[in-house]
Amino acid sequence: MSLRPTLDFLLYDWLHAESLNERERFADHSRETFDAVLDTCERIAREKYAPHNRTVDTQEPHFDGEKVILPQATHDAHKAFVESGMLSAAQDYEIGGMQLPYTLQAAANSFFAMASVSIGANMLTSGNANLLMVHGTPMQQAVFAKNEFSGRWAGTMCLSEPQAGSSLSDVATRAVPDGPDFQDDPLGPRYRLTGNKMWISAGDHELTENIVHIVLAKIPDENGKLVPGTRGISLFIVPKWLVNIEDPHPSPLPQAGEGEVGSVTVTLGSRNDVALAGLNHKLGWRGTTNTLLNFGEGKFPVNGKPGAVGYLVGQPGKGLHCMFHMMNEARIGVGTAATMLGMAGYHASLDYAKNRPQGRPAGPAGKDAAKPQVRIIEHADVRRMLLAQKSYCEGALALELYCARLVDEQKTAGAQAADDARLLLEVLTPIAKSWPSEWCLEANSLAIQVHGGYGYTRDFPVEQYWRDNRLNMIHEGTHGIQAADLLGRKVLMEDGRGLQLLAARITDTIDRAARVPSLAPHAKALAEALQHIGSATRAAWATGNPQEALANAVPYMQAFGHTVLAWIWLDVAEHALGGDASRALPATAGRVGATDYFFHYELPKIGAWLQVVERRDPTCTTLPEEAF
Repeated sequence: MSLRPTLDFLLYDWLHAESLNERERFADHSRETFDAVLDTCERIAREKYAPHNRTVDTQEPHFDGEKVILPQATHDAHKAFVESGMLSAAQDYEIGGMQLPYTLQAAANSFFAMASVSIGANMLTSGNANLLMVHGTPMQQAVFAKNEFSGRWAGTMCLSEPQAGSSLSDVATRAVPDGPDFQDDPLGPRYRLTGNKMWISAGDHELTENIVHIVLAKIPDENGKLVPGTRGISLFIVPKWLVNIEDPHPSPLPQAGEGEVGSVTVTLGSRNDVALAGLNHKLGWRGTTNTLLNFGEGKFPVNGKPGAVGYLVGQPGKGLHCMFHMMNEARIGVGTAATMLGMAGYHASLDYAKNRPQGRPAGPAGKDAAKPQVRIIEHADVRRMLLAQKSYCEGALALELYCARLVDEQKTAGAQAADDARLLLEVLTPIAKSWPSEWCLEANSLAIQVHGGYGYTRDFPVEQYWRDNRLNMIHEGTHGIQAADLLGRKVLMEDGRGLQLLAARITDTIDRAARVPSLAPHAKALAEALQHIGSATRAAWATGNPQEALANAVPYMQAFGHTVLAWIWLDVAEHALGGDASRALPATAGRVGATDYFFHYELPKIGAWLQVVERRDPTCTTLPEEAF
């Protein structure tokens, strides 16, 4: 079974990606160039990634005392990915990009995530460089971002610390000015960092000649104390290897975010004071190194003294604002990874169900043991599990591509449409990250169930897909964090305008679907669900007490996410039924069937979730600790 037909439908028939070529930025492209990119990525994923998914799971990264050792397959896959140009696919021609729509880049990258999600950490490199293209100086962009986009260097995101996972207020890594001339470094104000960072994906490896760490740290005040809370956090570029630049003073230099990215000759210098303290051994994603890094411990002193050299990005104390650019991109990337792991499990279990004979159908007189066994796809409960997987995974893929299209709208549409896209993306990002992380993981669980006892063995890939996907509920912010962000900030921001924009788009789909007889009942159900979300949002905040409102933020997010996915499926089904000739196609029947499943089996769940939200149910918050 191939992913390509589903991608083609979502891109061209649903999202009308070809219409983006009417915009100046994408004018050089056509359906042919889009298809060529998809063909290339599909081939690389098939040849370099998929055959080695089990290899990178069993041959975990290990440290030999000097360097991290990865399987040769990882090096080969990374090389093929870099040579494809996909790291910079959506970037300007001037910096080596292809100026592809991000929608196409996201679709093409889904092949790699489905083939082997943990072979590389290219998402972090791309996100790291994209952050610098927005918040870095032209010199930081020319030296660091360009070398990341080319694949010469890799990038990381260093937020968490051993004592402060998601609690960024408690970041304790310190950054102090490096000498009296610290402001004069051409790479940006120069600091010395000391501290520890935990759970850093791709924090050390030999895939590239350098690794660019983006690090959150606090600059002490005049008394040498760290400012409490997040307002004291700054952002720094800390390369594993320091760099030499041939022309450090191009003139004139525009301000950050302005002007063009120039060309600078860069060579590697001495080792920076960043040391690998250990590798974390995870349940899944074993092909990607996950590290504890020590900054400034003195193992690799720079100019005879300890302290990792880092260059300030943006303004002091504004680091979290800059970092959120990368975090939001990574959240959508995690949602896509979760989606494709679910999709891989669905395809595997569908193939198994079509070929595995077991059991006999029951007739009026019971089962006839003399009759041959039937394939398990003929059993109603197996079909239920397969249809659930299809509705979760294909629906989530549509959501992720819709969000990718919003990125293109934000960058290339007219002023009002671009601003609407920005705000819609703000509201949808917690859903794009969290919903696939929960429900495509459930899809992986169902894939194991379809396989029966074989599903728990390493003879089949579905147990690995589940293990890999279980990490995504924690990656880039837990469910609780995403839910608090959604109910505590996103639906309230700008006087609720983002929620109103989303409601307007859902209502437009409802109006169109209501004119299709087979979809009219679903349109009515979605209208009721949307109204319920609105009333629950108001009820949650009726007292104005955040503790009461957010006590049931996760059930709220689950209901919100199910409503969004019901909208996505209804819109997809309405487009699929757009022409009479398409009604008999198996793919159309599948999309309508998945829509029916979601509305009959999934959307009704929101009533239970929203009930505790509307009551501001205190059960979880008032139970005494000793009663647990």
